[in-house]
Parts: sequence; C-alpha cells; structure tokens
Amino acid sequence: MRIGLTMLVALALAGQAVADPIIIGHRGAAGERPEHTLESYRVAIAGGADFIEPDLVPTRDGVLVARHENEIGGTTDVAAHPEFAARKATKTIDGVAVTGWFTEDFTLAELKTLRARERLPDLRRANTAWDGKFDIPTFAEILDLARSASKATGRTIGVYPETKHPSYFRAIGLPLEERLVAQLTAAGYTRKTDAAIIQSFEVANLKALRTMTDLRLIQLVDDGHPADDPGTTYDAMMTPAGLASIARYADGIGPAKARIIPRDAAGRSLAPTTLTADAHAAGLLVHPWTFRSENSFLPAELRRGNDPAAHGDAAAEYRAFFAAGVDGMFSDFADEAFAARATIAR
Repeated sequence: MRIGLTMLVALALAGQAVADPIIIGHRGAAGERPEHTLESYRVAIAGGADFIEPDLVPTRDGVLVARHENEIGGTTDVAAHPEFAARKATKTIDGVAVTGWFTEDFTLAELKTLRARERLPDLRRANTAWDGKFDIPTFAEILDLARSASKATGRTIGVYPETKHPSYFRAIGLPLEERLVAQLTAAGYTRKTDAAIIQSFEVANLKALRTMTDLRLIQLVDDGHPADDPGTTYDAMMTPAGLASIARYADGIGPAKARIIPRDAAGRSLAPTTLTADAHAAGLLVHPWTFRSENSFLPAELRRGNDPAAHGDAAAEYRAFFAAGVDGMFSDFADEAFAARATIAR
C-alpha cells in the first residue's frame, strides 16, 4: 500500500514511541566534507552526532585507517602520484574484481602523502572545494578526536567502527579484529555500556569479536548475502528466527533503510514493515542506513525539483523513521538528523 509521509508518521507513532535514538555521523559529515577525514568527523560532532563512524581498513604495515573501501582511487589523489602508478592492480574483493590502488599495498607513511577527495562530486559539488586539503586519518587519530571532542563539548562522543571486508583481510594476513579490539581496549572501551559499537556486514567476524570484547556489536544488513556466508541470505536473517539467531552474537542490526520503510516502483514510500518490531522482540537494536538529503536518495514524495543534487525534505524522512521506532540512524548530515530528532515529542 502506498502511503503519505504524514499518515506514515501517525501510524508509526501509534505503534511505538522512540526514546533518544542516536545520531551516527556516517563517515563523519559526508554530505558536507570529503568522507572519512578528521574534518568530516569534526563537522559531524559540531552538528550534534552522538557517534562518529569510521570504516576501517589496514595498511601494509598493519595500521588501521579510515576509508570506505580499501580501494582508494575514488577517494584520494593517488592517481596523480606518479611514484605510485605501478601499485595499480586488479584484485578480487568479496568475489568482485576491483581495479585501483589498495591500502594494503601502502605503508602508513606512504598513505599520509595522499590527500582526500570527494567521492560523489556530481552530487556534492560544494565538497570538491575541500579536495586536497585533508589526509587519511588513522583509527588512533579518530579515537583521540572523540576523546578531545567529548572533553571540549561536555558530551560523550562515541565511535562506531566498521570492519571492512574482514574475511578478505584475514586471508591475506592482515586481520582486523585483534587490532581493533586492542586499540579500543587501550582507549578504555571495554564494556557494553561504553560509547563504542562495532559493526560488520559479515557474520563470522562478529561471532569472533563476541569472544574478544563485551562492546556492543551490530550485524549490518544489505541485499544478497554476507560475503563470508553465501549459503545464508540477508532476507532469511531478517525473519524472526533469523533475528533470534543474530541475538545470540550481536546486540542489534543495521539494515538498509528500505527494509524498514520500503518504496514502490515509482520510488514513493510504502507502509513500514514489521522489521523494527521483530528486531525489538528479539532484543535487538535497530540502526538503519543511510540517510542523505539530496533528491537522489529521498523517496519521490519528498524530492524538491528535478535536480538530483538538490536537497529535498529530508526532515520528513527522519521523522518517519523516528516514528517507526528505530533506535538510531546513520546520516551524512548529522546536523539535519539532530534537528529532526529535536522535533520529536518524547
């Protein structure tokens, strides 16, 4: 059934109230600065983010750094460095052939000579003004930023790292899990109540992490199947039985937002699914991704004009998901998510 956003909010509010859902600065403030830079995380914190989210990949010398993918041709100026031209390669990552430059082929010192670039220049033209100004941050630098920002603001700024392609990295001798837990433990993050949450699209590494740490773990959910378990679909994992299984090793799910409020063939919002209620019944948190303000990413009824890069009524989408009972959300525009949360009556 197609449904308007006003009715959607009313229906959802009738079913479940939301108490203080968290705002997760997705790759920092990726809508306002090049993603996964310290400046992007700073902007997210200033905008009201409760957590900042680094995607973590390793360098050749085993240092965890923040990049959305280990292939860095699209997010850095590596192609403009002739000294690294011979490093361009084609690799199979989670069954997909990828050509470019990869973090695991660079030392940290080499990566630090590169500069970040906007990943979506056609949609985020203003962000290209920041190209070349920021380097690739280490996880240690991000932890330091969260600590200093917490002290400066009087708020607790959490970290929400994602382990990227963990089975691939373990296979090439650069496992993520032990390095990640060691750094989090050294920084004082050890308990379930601490402001650190670990996420992954894979399953085996979350189960391994469960034996290493008491921190909260989130099973990310996309289409298809986990890269490390092709025999199990994400659809099956989102059934009540599948959610009960997840609850044995994780504390929540991070589903693509269309699994909560789907869209019809024309891109308009449909009635919410039962996923949030089903997950809550299994004792799981629900943190959907990813919320973005550009028309290109919004449901059809919330777009404004025909320019894919123009901003639509993102506030209405935030309100609909808060009303649908989610416990938090990943947003490229933390300030807009924060403002929308402030309008929800408790």
